[in-house]
Amino acid sequence: MANSEKKLEFWSVPASEMMQELQTTTEGLKSSEIDERLKRYGANILKPKKRSDTLTLLLSQFKSPITLILLFAAGLAFFLHEPTDTIIITIIILVSSLLGFWQEKGAADAFEKLLATVQIRAAVLRDDEEKEIPVEEIVPGEIIILSAGDMIPADCLILDSNDLFVSEATLTGETYPVEKTADLLKAETPLAKRTNSLWMGTSVVSGSGKVLAISTGKGTEFGKISEKLKLRPPETEFEKGISRFGNFLMEVTMLLVMAIFAINVYLQRPILDSFLFSLALAVGLTPQLLPAIISVNLSHGAREMAQKKVIVKRLASIENLGSMNLLCSDKTGTLTEGELQLQSFQDLKGEQNDKVLLYASLNAYYQKGFENPIDRAILAQNKLDLAEYEKLDEIPYDFVRKRLSILVSKSGTNMMITKGALPNILEICSLAEAEPGKTVEISELKERIEQQFEEFSEKGLRTLGIAYKEIGQQKTIGKEQEKGMIFLGFLFFFDPPKPDIIKTIESMEKLGISLKIITGDNKFVAASISREIGLKNSRVLTGSEIGKMSSEALMRQVNDTDVFAEVEPNQKEHIILALKKSGNVVGYIGDGINDASALHAADVGISVDSAADVAKEAADIVLMEKSLDALVEGVKEGRKTFANTLKYVFMATSANFGNMFSMAGASLFLPFLPLLPTQILLMNLLTDFPEMTIATDTVDREMIEKPRRWDIGFIRKFMMVFGLTSSVFDYLTFGVLLLILPGKIEQFRTGWFMESVISASMIVLVIRSRKPFFRSRPGKYLLATTLLIVGLTLCFPLTPFASPFGFQPLPVSVILIIGAIVGLYILAAETIKKIFYKRVKF
Repeated sequence: MANSEKKLEFWSVPASEMMQELQTTTEGLKSSEIDERLKRYGANILKPKKRSDTLTLLLSQFKSPITLILLFAAGLAFFLHEPTDTIIITIIILVSSLLGFWQEKGAADAFEKLLATVQIRAAVLRDDEEKEIPVEEIVPGEIIILSAGDMIPADCLILDSNDLFVSEATLTGETYPVEKTADLLKAETPLAKRTNSLWMGTSVVSGSGKVLAISTGKGTEFGKISEKLKLRPPETEFEKGISRFGNFLMEVTMLLVMAIFAINVYLQRPILDSFLFSLALAVGLTPQLLPAIISVNLSHGAREMAQKKVIVKRLASIENLGSMNLLCSDKTGTLTEGELQLQSFQDLKGEQNDKVLLYASLNAYYQKGFENPIDRAILAQNKLDLAEYEKLDEIPYDFVRKRLSILVSKSGTNMMITKGALPNILEICSLAEAEPGKTVEISELKERIEQQFEEFSEKGLRTLGIAYKEIGQQKTIGKEQEKGMIFLGFLFFFDPPKPDIIKTIESMEKLGISLKIITGDNKFVAASISREIGLKNSRVLTGSEIGKMSSEALMRQVNDTDVFAEVEPNQKEHIILALKKSGNVVGYIGDGINDASALHAADVGISVDSAADVAKEAADIVLMEKSLDALVEGVKEGRKTFANTLKYVFMATSANFGNMFSMAGASLFLPFLPLLPTQILLMNLLTDFPEMTIATDTVDREMIEKPRRWDIGFIRKFMMVFGLTSSVFDYLTFGVLLLILPGKIEQFRTGWFMESVISASMIVLVIRSRKPFFRSRPGKYLLATTLLIVGLTLCFPLTPFASPFGFQPLPVSVILIIGAIVGLYILAAETIKKIFYKRVKF
């Protein structure tokens, strides 16, 4: 118990004691003991991975209420000495379930492989060597190496830190980064004040450190919270729509089935036959393959997107990607090349100045926060010798101050050099170096400085300021010393737009997606880049203006603004939420440490493989290269996936629903059951085969050209119109068969079985497209499977299997009549489809 309490209050225990407690050393754990620790502590995950092993997936196919009732019916038939019905029902259940299992297993395996390509990894010491491992494999006692942008993978005690600043907003709600050091604290220190501890789920903003993993997975502070919340991600609109659709069909099915069963019993028909008939109707009406179809469609879409260098982390987000009508993006690296070039380093006279370059280079070279394009660009230009300077201390960059300070020493003189956003540098300067060795009050030159800033910003150049001051023999610096500095000059950076960006934005507009720029850069640079890339509305809203607005005022402004400049990290989230409240499906692409909250807020969070861990973890979709071209292809695949899922829904609500409805009605006035229960189950099994190939079907260009959203009202209208159309031709078939086959019950059932299967299979080719079926080419697998099922249905009454099912061969003349009725049905459905889409918008 004492040991347990010591572990719980690890922030009050010396690091050496904690290492002894966890049986580890500064050299890290030995690789040979990892397996044993993983068994003892479990994998470092908050939510157990959904088991998708073969046996679990196979058994899950038998969990649906419909399947369980069918198994009960098979048992009942066996008990009542109906062995033929027992065998047929059991075989049909097995074949249907194995079909679903085969499809879902392939989908699950493919998705696991895709996720492995964007796995979050952490640097640890093992066997005294630094290694990169998946965060799931981290165990207590691990020595973890952290740097800027890293997600903190466990609750940890700091062993060593170097200007380590951590964002704890996810845990404490604290906006500003917290500095972390290797101190010893009292046991009663509250969580937000434990400056020697790091918490799983938080992230490193700047600096570096070496830490000891104390707790992992559910044992962490974050794990305890997530257990209470049960970690269920919010449902996407697509998932809600599927759920509403399933509930709607189940309600209709239950009402119809109970009514049919009651009426058949009232008409004194055999109870077992009536029960099985009602149950078979329920199977026909229920889209039992919907989960498998959705899994297969989404997995197929994810595989196709992976080939276009777009990795999907959450399958349901594919639909949101297809529905997206707004994309918010920073400009750097997405709209521009992302590799900054130092264009100029000038003093206040507007001349190139080596002192400006030297001080900028010292600041860039000695900062140890996180590597960034600005510092790389400065050091690429530097030809000066920095070896005679020694670094003493650093105040890392953060997104509030927007500047970075270092303390260097040369020949016994200590000097603080600060680099950052120009307004944030000017606010800490009281003097300016007007010319070498001569300083004046900065107020005298402020107008000239702002004029230079505006002039270069309007050319699209990003402008930073550089300042310095000597501070005697002091060897450490703090934020409070960033004042009374001397302004030295400007750094001008150029980041050219990508060569094909205008064409890419035009492609997005053709897909119904508008682009909005959200950037921390100043309004002049943002306006300049927006003009260069061809944005029509170059109205700019700045962070300071947003800060003065209420949520309602921001909601009114966001739709009419394409460029948001000088934006603070937390304001990105406010902008995205305002756009969502205005009725948009919003995507946000970000790769920085400060993008996590915006990625979470967006309907589709998009990051890149090279992004900071915290951004990659928050994203739904990861681009393997930072290019909007890849995203455009991803959107197209998302829309194809959505379109193909809807095709199955349309099929389930037209031919299937019409057939079952007709059969229910016919059973009321016919002196016999129109189809035997086993015949209905076989019919459903055969019509399932073409539907399983939907994921590979081709999609018309019209379905890709604009974003579409789930519309249960449209589906209800579709079901009424096409279900009733199907019923009309079913009743026509009844009449004709009763007329030409009087008293021949087996042949009547055979004829109706043929018409039902063939019409349900052929109608797929009609309703899969808005165009006439002969102008929209179906996928080869869909077409081949449809024709195969039609051929099998025509031949089935001639096979030895016909007799157990109660089928008899039909005269050729009857088959030709059935063919004519199916042909009329196809033509009528085509005509009605044309009228329907003219009147009902989707």
